[in-house]
Amino acid sequence: MDLWYAIRGGGGGTWGVVLSMHLQLHDYVPRVGYPPSSSEECSATVFTGGSPFSDPLYIEFMATYVMTPSVLNVTVHQSRACGHPHTAPELQCYGEEAISQAWITFLQMKNITGGAECLGRNELGGILPSSPLGSRFEGQINDDPSPAFAAGATNGVLVPKAWVEKVGVQSAMNMFSPMFISNYYAFGSAAVTSDQANSVSQAHRDAGTMILGFDTESETFWRDIAPEIFDLQDKTKFPPIFGSNQGANGMTGPRKDDWTKPCPGNWTFEERLAGCVSFQESIYGTETLKRLEAIKKVVDPNNMFACNNCIRPTEEKEEEAASDQEEVTTQKDDGVAVKEDDVGSTSSYPRMSFIAIAMMIGTAVNCFVY
Repeated sequence: MDLWYAIRGGGGGTWGVVLSMHLQLHDYVPRVGYPPSSSEECSATVFTGGSPFSDPLYIEFMATYVMTPSVLNVTVHQSRACGHPHTAPELQCYGEEAISQAWITFLQMKNITGGAECLGRNELGGILPSSPLGSRFEGQINDDPSPAFAAGATNGVLVPKAWVEKVGVQSAMNMFSPMFISNYYAFGSAAVTSDQANSVSQAHRDAGTMILGFDTESETFWRDIAPEIFDLQDKTKFPPIFGSNQGANGMTGPRKDDWTKPCPGNWTFEERLAGCVSFQESIYGTETLKRLEAIKKVVDPNNMFACNNCIRPTEEKEEEAASDQEEVTTQKDDGVAVKEDDVGSTSSYPRMSFIAIAMMIGTAVNCFVY
């Protein structure tokens, strides 16, 4: 049961190799996109904020439909049929027609006369294209998008649906502006379908959306925003905040000694490792991470399946921490311990010998989650 729990959301590439799986199929329903119209009339009367796809009115409508549907007289069931991939500009729904009436209701709430025709309807393909003839995976479904490394400090922040319901969509937009445009609405029913035998964080399940591109190394996020939407009172339990599928390679949480301060971008890798909440803890939270590390210690104590930013055995982390403590010879002015022989080196970077395995099974593992 522990291994089952770990592979269902605990990250690909670090628990073993998936040799086969069974997928539960569902009846086909059409996938429909509802883009804003770019006609001159709609631009003049409804979408007056620039590009229709980034117009605040359309962004607010999408967020309201997905996170606070009752405001539009839409049921939770109807709302959960829709989402917004961050790689697509419009709200997309599976077999759901309530959105057109919801759009009219929304316009009335905004005291806008007319405009019903300013929300389009395009039926989209339901199946991804296969790999072309002569390619390595000819006839098989493409990875879309293809696996890639994400670098930098812009990460996917999980925004609790309950918080949005409390403060309202407009307030949430104002707090995260202008990054509220590139939201990822892909949560919904996941919050109520968990069998508790998976390691997907509760923050992920409770999220109303994930905001991408927000600079989490900014003073503003950890000082003003994070304490507003996450429970940071218990200093022994850091909460899950980021979505793992959008975690940048250099991502960390705040400073360990002060959760209202970001991890300084000018610190070395070793300084960040010692002085900041880790990549994994920012995703899983303190409690779940401890359980995953304990499971890893049992199933792969030598960390044979090592990959970039993957879960490591508890014992390995403890040995590394003890080694760091013994070899500390200098102190930075800001009080964070640094090993003199490691400064500027890359010897402590996570091993990447099994990154190919991680990429191959990462998608497969996620199939088990929901």
